[in-house]
Amino acid sequence: MEKDARRLGEARSMLSIWQSVLIVLGTIALSLVFLAVLRRIWPATQRTEHNDIIGWQISVLGTTYAVILAFMLWNVWTNFQTARITTEMEANYLVDLYRIAGGLETAQSKPLRALCREYAAVMVSEEWPAMAQKQLSARSFSVTQQMWDVLVQAHSNGDHAASSSAVPDSFQQSKYEQAFSALSQMSEHRRLRQIESRMKLPGILWAVLVIGCIVVIGSACLFGCENFALHFIHVFVLSLLLSLVLVSIAEIDRPFQGPVRVQADAFAFAQQTFTQLPQ
Repeated sequence: MEKDARRLGEARSMLSIWQSVLIVLGTIALSLVFLAVLRRIWPATQRTEHNDIIGWQISVLGTTYAVILAFMLWNVWTNFQTARITTEMEANYLVDLYRIAGGLETAQSKPLRALCREYAAVMVSEEWPAMAQKQLSARSFSVTQQMWDVLVQAHSNGDHAASSSAVPDSFQQSKYEQAFSALSQMSEHRRLRQIESRMKLPGILWAVLVIGCIVVIGSACLFGCENFALHFIHVFVLSLLLSLVLVSIAEIDRPFQGPVRVQADAFAFAQQTFTQLPQ
């Protein structure tokens, strides 16, 4: 069951809008069909005498399941917001690195700024499409490593020149330290983003959500109500609400996959910023 629930969770995390609509409509249809079949084989008049027990059961199960749903929805939404903030921070440190590179010597400034522009372009054109397929762009790692190589080599040359000079260039030393700090922060947020791109709800939790939904709707159908129209509306609204919440959890469970995902807007904005800064 856990394996099936895990597969269901992975499939739902990649649902299209139409598939989500079909799941909602299918859940409502199955619930109403079950209600109609139940009324035929077990008339409402025979279930009325059990309403006290069934009502207590619905109250307990409904409250428990509502707490679980609220916690799951809050958890995946928090993870989604964290992934968005991590992406924006990564892009912000990239812009900081580009600005700081302007204060370095020309031999280091030009290649470092070119790598910053290349990194932003790779994020938009390669990394985000790759993450949508649960993969990562190899080129983005290569560009990041080249940034480190440029700074390490430039800092080593600067240390050598300072040791042979009577007066060390403290301004350049400060710029190198700032560049290292910005690149380190950018790399850290990059790793966090890659970890967040693989985050998802465990299969056991999906099993709890799906089975809980079935139990709550089934319990609502068991309630003895002689007014079929009123009972119909009650089951319809309950199944609609629960299926919408489950689909919402599935859509934002993977922050970088599916129709609802974190976009590469922060890096597109970084590209615009690069064009506005003095070259």
